[in-house]
Amino acid sequence: MPETVDSQTKTSQQPPAPRLRIGFLLAPRFTLSAFANFMDVLRLAADDGDGSRQLRCRWSVLSADMAPVQSSCGLRIEPDERLGDPSRFDYIIVVGGLIDSGAGLSLEQNAFLQRAATAKVHLGGLCTGMFALARLGLMDGYRCCVSWFHHQDFLAEFEKMRPVSDQIFVVDRDRLSCSGGVSAAHLAAFLVDRHLGRAAARKSLSILMIDEPMTGDRPQPGLPLELNARDPLVRRALLSMQQNLHAPLPIARIARDLGVGRRKLERHFNADLGIPPADASIRIRLAQARMLLARTDRTVTRIAEETGFCDASHLIRVFRETEGTTPDLWRQERALDMDGAEPEAAPA
Repeated sequence: MPETVDSQTKTSQQPPAPRLRIGFLLAPRFTLSAFANFMDVLRLAADDGDGSRQLRCRWSVLSADMAPVQSSCGLRIEPDERLGDPSRFDYIIVVGGLIDSGAGLSLEQNAFLQRAATAKVHLGGLCTGMFALARLGLMDGYRCCVSWFHHQDFLAEFEKMRPVSDQIFVVDRDRLSCSGGVSAAHLAAFLVDRHLGRAAARKSLSILMIDEPMTGDRPQPGLPLELNARDPLVRRALLSMQQNLHAPLPIARIARDLGVGRRKLERHFNADLGIPPADASIRIRLAQARMLLARTDRTVTRIAEETGFCDASHLIRVFRETEGTTPDLWRQERALDMDGAEPEAAPA
């Protein structure tokens, strides 16, 4: 009889099964920061304090051959276990990295992802991890988040897909994606909140010195803008304009993509920036044109093509209205100013 009691006591003392189980596939030359940000949120939520025990969460780096995987910065990660049955995880997350690094995921890893999709395991991609899922057709019919930096790279490879590059992460049913960097921490916090509760998510972010969780529709930090918008809707519209410099979208199309009417978008622009969206688009394209004039020797005709003006004459006219001179004269005057600048004094 005492043995039965001891057996029951041991059983009652066993820790409960983890409520969140995640397997990672690391692509060759993966981005270490995206992986580390995601992982740190998990480990801090998994245990009391920062003990890092896999109690409430469990995670493993998966591999077909158990060989170390080199990150884009050169550091290597040792896998934890072989691929096996994907259904032992709630989520399989692919961590991408350099898209021109040559080899992608292995045949075994691709087959594993296909089995995971068949088993209804949720799939996700960090940084360029979405490229691997899209190549397998696993993102067909889903919205996916891609960094603004890789927006054109994604379109070049997947012409029929429209990546979301004005949000930090996207959750579409059983697919998750984020733009990389710090946004990986916010996606992980979203999952921790979903499975372990808001307190666990906030605890992880606080320890990581991140003020508060960000929702997926928070605009991505993009290229530097002359227009300093605070309104999230305006910022997302500005990012859309940046990402389509060579072929500007009609304002009505931008509004539709953002899920609002044109008049509402115009009201937000006037309230936040004091100008309509069309004027903001012109200012963004002119800023890019000035940068190209100052830093390259490209012709005005080519710069007009790259910045969405109808032709060189159109750029010259708009440029003169704004700057009071032509692009060529502006470039010459800037070159003279740089040549005539006095050299900095040498330190004493």
